[in-house]
Amino acid sequence: MTAPSPVPSLDSETEALRRGAGAFRAGRDVLAVRGPDAEGYLQGQLSQDVAALAVGASADSLLLEPDGKLSALLRVTRTDGQGFVLDVDRGYGDAVQARLRRFLLRSKVELEPLAWRDLSLRGAGVHEAAAGLLTVLAERGVLALPFEWNGWTGVDLLGPEDVVLGPGDAALPAGVTACGADAVEACRIVSGVPAMGTELTNKTIAAEAGLVERTVNFTKGCYTGQELVARLDARGSNVARRLVGLVAPDGAPALARGMTLHAGDAPPGDAPAEDKVAGSITSAAWSAELGAWVALGYLHRRVEAPGPVRVRSGDGVGGSRPARAALLPLTPAPAPATG
Repeated sequence: MTAPSPVPSLDSETEALRRGAGAFRAGRDVLAVRGPDAEGYLQGQLSQDVAALAVGASADSLLLEPDGKLSALLRVTRTDGQGFVLDVDRGYGDAVQARLRRFLLRSKVELEPLAWRDLSLRGAGVHEAAAGLLTVLAERGVLALPFEWNGWTGVDLLGPEDVVLGPGDAALPAGVTACGADAVEACRIVSGVPAMGTELTNKTIAAEAGLVERTVNFTKGCYTGQELVARLDARGSNVARRLVGLVAPDGAPALARGMTLHAGDAPPGDAPAEDKVAGSITSAAWSAELGAWVALGYLHRRVEAPGPVRVRSGDGVGGSRPARAALLPLTPAPAPATG
């Protein structure tokens, strides 16, 4: 499979998501945590300093297993003195709730899944294009949570289903473009945003995915799973593998999840059985802004990034193909809107 023919909608949606105002539904599960002991309990379970959050403030955080492996990457928002909202990638809300209940014991804390809808707005022009919408929804109690990851900016709206609009709703402001999954996925990959179920699983160590600086507070008290995080940080986060970006050269076949990564030049005969695996691709998409196939994947530390790598189909058939491993993000952050 080679690069697809240019799709005008993909180009325009990517432009909106980067420099204009693009809307889509990422899919978020939402959980309310309330009670007199809610702050103290979350402080002992999450890697962020929950106690320091002001009302209305939010932060990305790790929820870890006792051995330090990842339960979930989530966002925590304080709604009042005794209440918090946690949101996580769709499909992982039940796992977050089960993990939190496991150590709840006699704490005076209530956990409740919320039947809320999410709407994500991305692009340097979001606040100008959607100013009126954001004001109206704030008056109706919708959470407007700022998003920023490697220069990709926007706002995530979380609230009741009868209040938060859908991405294709006719009531969206005229300057906001409804964007499809292909454009969103490509922008996610180029920006280096890891997702639950692909880059992040119950075997992931936070340092491998480059999450520690963003999600961990090293001055707070103890929390579940802290030991592994602290030990690796003291050793310079020298983990065996790390999350990188990948770009296929012009005209190369498509990249796809599950393909294996290999270092150096092709071995004699390019036999798959003799080619040592150095990593694998976790997500891939065609990027309109780079004009190339892009991917995220984990690569062994013995292979330099940035630098050349080779990709195999993962089925043990055929030769390898060239690609390039790169540090994230794959492109510079878009210039902010001026006006």
